[in-house]
Amino acid sequence: MLKKLFERKEEVAKTIELRAYVTGNVLKLENVPDPVFAEKMMGDGIAIEPVDGKITSPVDGEIVQVFPTKHAIGIKATNGAEILIHIGLDTVSMNGEGFSVNVKEGAKVRVGDALVTVDLDLVKEKAISTVIPLIITNSNSMSSIEKTILSGEVTSANQTILVVTAN
Repeated sequence: MLKKLFERKEEVAKTIELRAYVTGNVLKLENVPDPVFAEKMMGDGIAIEPVDGKITSPVDGEIVQVFPTKHAIGIKATNGAEILIHIGLDTVSMNGEGFSVNVKEGAKVRVGDALVTVDLDLVKEKAISTVIPLIITNSNSMSSIEKTILSGEVTSANQTILVVTAN
């Protein structure tokens, strides 16, 4: 009982920065050629049209889901933001072909850690688009989602693309 009384609680920042998770060109979510993302049915976020296939963690957090088809990763950030990185559009039908996952569910990740490597040429051949949306799936639990970059080139792990504040 006394231990709990004197134990220091680590303060968790309510506001976090999400870095570019792949090198490429930033797109507004509204410009993604898929209504599920463009109409923000799963939550708010941003997208990047990649120039390489190396997907990295945009935040410090924990891997909460690796889809069996390897086309999407779920991360829970330190402030509670739930992040979905969806690699390409209509890539679920590829059944993991061309995707190499570098993390497992439950793994702790830091900004810039390798998550997935994808063969973009194969995605171009077999899917609708290579664009990679990033969605805050619990957007309603966040007090703000600020998009710091709305267009232009970004380099993986370098630029802050979103600032997310929890309630």
